[in-house]
Amino acid sequence: MITSNRKALVGLIALLFSGIASAAPIYWTDWTGTDMDPGTGFQGQGTITTSSSSVTVTYTNANGIGFYQPSGGIDYYQNGHSGRDDTISPYTSSVVDNSPTGTDIVALSRAGSQTLQFSQTIANPVFAFVSLNGNGYAFLNQDFNILSVGGEDGNACGYWGCGGVTKVVYDLGNGDFLYALNSSNVGGTEPHGVIQFTGAFDTLTWDSASNEYWNGFTVGVQGTAAEVFPPSNNVPEPGTLVLAGLGLLGLAARARRQR
Repeated sequence: MITSNRKALVGLIALLFSGIASAAPIYWTDWTGTDMDPGTGFQGQGTITTSSSSVTVTYTNANGIGFYQPSGGIDYYQNGHSGRDDTISPYTSSVVDNSPTGTDIVALSRAGSQTLQFSQTIANPVFAFVSLNGNGYAFLNQDFNILSVGGEDGNACGYWGCGGVTKVVYDLGNGDFLYALNSSNVGGTEPHGVIQFTGAFDTLTWDSASNEYWNGFTVGVQGTAAEVFPPSNNVPEPGTLVLAGLGLLGLAARARRQR
């Protein structure tokens, strides 16, 4: 009986940990409509539909953009020109389950600042970039992780080819840091991939480093902050699960010795 209990406890601990490092489904933006800026800039909107919420995303760029593709058109999220295969996509990884939805893309062509505004606080946003050729993005006080790049770690190349990226951190002083995503031209000149910001966000603001025609992006999330970081969460931390499991195994072993 004790041996059976011990096996059951080990199985329970394995089950609890089986999903901790698994990839998560990403809810990508469905871009809609046309340019809402009456001037020379650009403003577009889309919707992120999560498991229980609908989030409006507003993208603003005072410098204007290259083009806006809210529906139809070329699928720039393909693996090269061979269609979709999320098992080797430049946009999927151990963290991201699924490549961007549809063909929706915002294509940038000018240097300068731009902003994404979310109608409610979202969690762990992911940022897919297309053809970051010789360009770069810089995020003030917004650190990120590079999750996947076309042509690396078994990933297929992107629509325009392969190329590497690097993250460079600049200390600006007074507690400010600039986190830059730069095209490295290692392994090719056409980087495609995904970065992720960790935490809860109402806005994302960044600068494009230089004029170029064109590089593109879209954004997705793991969910809203309320869904991913609920205010009341009774699920134990991973370390607590380990201690609880080891404690139960210890009690079982002690009972066996006493018998």
